[in-house]
Amino acid sequence: MKRASIFFMACLVCLLTSCCGMQLREQASLIGQWVEPVPGNESAFQGFSLESGGLASSVNMATLQYQTWRRDGNRLVLSGKSIGNRQTINFEDSYVIKKLTSRELILQKGNGTFVFQRKN
Repeated sequence: MKRASIFFMACLVCLLTSCCGMQLREQASLIGQWVEPVPGNESAFQGFSLESGGLASSVNMATLQYQTWRRDGNRLVLSGKSIGNRQTINFEDSYVIKKLTSRELILQKGNGTFVFQRKN
């Protein structure tokens, strides 16, 4: 009986370790700088940078300042401040991750689809 308990606990530890490791690998695959062409100015790029520890920053977007990010299953959640005329508004946007490779990230929000390329 004691052997069975030890075996069960060892299996449980292995399972939990592999699940946590998989979640870290998934999160790590999002880390980097992701950019898309600026609508109406295809020679310029905009996007965001995702860092380990949940920090985020904007790329070439002065009025939309990303500060944090997290992954919830198949969703990417970006939070920050939107700076407008005489007001700053906190926001949190949630996107469905439709595709993620080492070079491409496709996000969807409502009817909009956003295609990003990894810059670094």
